[in-house]
Amino acid sequence: MVSTLDCTFMAQALRLAEQGLYTTTPNPRVGCVIVNNQKIVGEGAHLKAGEPHAEVFALRQAGALAKGADIYVTLEPCSHTGKTPPCVHAVIAAQPKRVIVAMQDPNPLVAGQGIAAMRNAGIEVNVGVMEKEANALNIGFVSRMTRGLPFVRSKVAASLDGKTALNNGKSQWITGEAARLDVQHWRAQSCAILTGVGTVLADNPSMTVRLPNISRQPLKVIVDSHLKTPSDAHILQHGQVLIAFASDPHNRAKALQAAGVELLALSNQNGRVDIKALLINLAQRGVNEVLLEAGQGLNGACLQEDLIDELLLYYAPKLMGTEAQGMFAMTAFTQMQQAVQLNILDIRQVGVDIRLRARPVKST
Repeated sequence: MVSTLDCTFMAQALRLAEQGLYTTTPNPRVGCVIVNNQKIVGEGAHLKAGEPHAEVFALRQAGALAKGADIYVTLEPCSHTGKTPPCVHAVIAAQPKRVIVAMQDPNPLVAGQGIAAMRNAGIEVNVGVMEKEANALNIGFVSRMTRGLPFVRSKVAASLDGKTALNNGKSQWITGEAARLDVQHWRAQSCAILTGVGTVLADNPSMTVRLPNISRQPLKVIVDSHLKTPSDAHILQHGQVLIAFASDPHNRAKALQAAGVELLALSNQNGRVDIKALLINLAQRGVNEVLLEAGQGLNGACLQEDLIDELLLYYAPKLMGTEAQGMFAMTAFTQMQQAVQLNILDIRQVGVDIRLRARPVKST
């Protein structure tokens, strides 16, 4: 039976899991708490792929006190051998009384097998305590395992009248310093940053994570149908870069490869980059979360193809007029029913700006 104390200890396990927010990719973020006589005797978090999982750290700390204890873990203990041995074996060997699991592992290699193994060993297992919170923490991992696609967030900085750049293309800076710092945290937790060649040519951005004590840089992915990216672009100079293209009419492939860029040919029937195929390819590379930072062209194409899972919209207290560039370039609608419906998740002020998180209502 699940109690209020169970939720309290699981909340602590979730806080531990958050320690891996920027570092566990491609693995999920997992936390574990071991409780004996209502006292925490062991804690652990998975921090990096290839290193011990949360349960292993917590069991080491608990030692003999794990026997007869309650183990709280945010994700079902793994039952397969990857870069580390199966955690479920260590859990069973510790002989706990109960194991409380926030959510079943969506990985087909696990998918309930760890839970079954513990129950077969005579351990009481409760599943679903704070499942919603656990799922949100690993929304990209769940997406990759269940849909074969990463979770895509589109970050847009706009004026209150929905403009992202002046008519001449200038866009720095629409939002204030606090909002730009907030974006850095979203970049840091993403596995990849996706942008278009239009943004590269107009702004020459670096698209790097600039936070103290953050060493991992996300993969930078450029959608560039005709390979217009200059080989000396700032975005190519820091970290790993992948350019998805459809054709090379200007013979720039060799120069880009010499600059350390990986090229991926993915053409659709219109002679442009097949964006969904690109996202599938990224998922196959272990990419869980993608932050889309692009202009109205790529943003609109992704939204129209139903490829955006969440919108991260920063609105600055300024007006830029009808001639400025918009947020999403899409085919003109003729009926209001065609408009993209959104579910608003959160609205808050960040410095002088407003941040709105919303999710498109997916078409069926």
